[in-house]
Amino acid sequence: MQATVITIGDEILIGQIVDTNSVSIARRLNEAGIVVHEKCSIGDDADEIVRTLDRALAASQVVVLTGGLGPTKDDITKKTLARRFGSAMRYDEAVALHVERMMTSRGISFNALNRSQAEVPACCKVLFNRHGTAPGMWFETADDRVVVSLPGVPFEMEHLMEEEVMPRLKAHFALRQIVHRTLITSGLAESVLAERIAPWEEALPDYLKLAYLPSAGIVRLRLSAYEVDGERIGREIEARFDELQRLIPAYVVGFETATVEAQAHRLLTERRATLAVAESCTGGRLAAKFTAQAGASAYFLAGLVTYADEAKTHLLGVDAEAIRRHGAVSEEVARQMAEGARRATGADYALATTGIAGPAGGTPEKPVGTVWIALATPTRTIAVRQACGTDRGQVIDRATIHAVRMLRDELQR
Repeated sequence: MQATVITIGDEILIGQIVDTNSVSIARRLNEAGIVVHEKCSIGDDADEIVRTLDRALAASQVVVLTGGLGPTKDDITKKTLARRFGSAMRYDEAVALHVERMMTSRGISFNALNRSQAEVPACCKVLFNRHGTAPGMWFETADDRVVVSLPGVPFEMEHLMEEEVMPRLKAHFALRQIVHRTLITSGLAESVLAERIAPWEEALPDYLKLAYLPSAGIVRLRLSAYEVDGERIGREIEARFDELQRLIPAYVVGFETATVEAQAHRLLTERRATLAVAESCTGGRLAAKFTAQAGASAYFLAGLVTYADEAKTHLLGVDAEAIRRHGAVSEEVARQMAEGARRATGADYALATTGIAGPAGGTPEKPVGTVWIALATPTRTIAVRQACGTDRGQVIDRATIHAVRMLRDELQR
């Protein structure tokens, strides 16, 4: 079974707000076994709403619209749907009472505009919105297709999807499950990973679809099966991923939302070891990776952003002559930064980053994206040079994840 999600609003098309509604709706539909065939955003134009809805109904059994249901004149979705379905409007007393009570509780007069929220197409089933004034609407076509219209306010939409829409869809259609399972890897580029696991991928049955989802320092491998017996397929996916983990054990982070920083966090906590970081090009991003996790205060001592050469010298004890001779972006300086952070804080482990994030500052010997990462431990100091891309944000993200992975690998030795 397929669905189309349509978000309505000029504010989306001009980039004034980010469309998060379609993401939330698609996730809930997929969880119930409904494949989202298409997502699209359109403006507050009645003819465009009708054209887009007609096209969606030609391809999908379920269409979910969100937006354009407020009390002002630019909110035209409700009247447009009434016209599309050839329906008159009716006044819903239950909605009117709810809206009046909400307005009174907020000290707002129940005027004609608010009263208009209770006007709905006579052919729809009203979906009660206890969190807002705009009700949701459920329409059914002669060929057993369903159109749902929801308010654009995200938390109102989400409550209606959970409390009204999904139970009704499950009751209306005989749904089979969609199963997704994601394994997180780190340390292998997408092309290298694909080559490494090619025999495993080629052995997958046709009903299991593999997707590669790369991001900074991470490649997610998602196995999906559509319209299946969820319990049986779930067990098979687990078995397939067990095989994969045996192929690339050093590069597996975990499943679904697992992160490298969470692995390092767990290892530091278990060992009762402490950590400090000294950052230049990553500008505090590395410290934030750790301090964002609950319980980091047990091991994280300090983060120093020593952006200027003088700060590296005065706060970390980096030799000014080393900076002059080798440059701030060098193995020597990275090592001294890590050792200086460990010495200054008394931490068991200290990470350091120094690099050229760009867009300027690169040279033929040290192009933009060059980053040196060092780790000082109780027994040794190690340093590696990484090429982290050419986009400033990409360089910072990749350098950060490389540094965290370096610490994790050392803790796992």
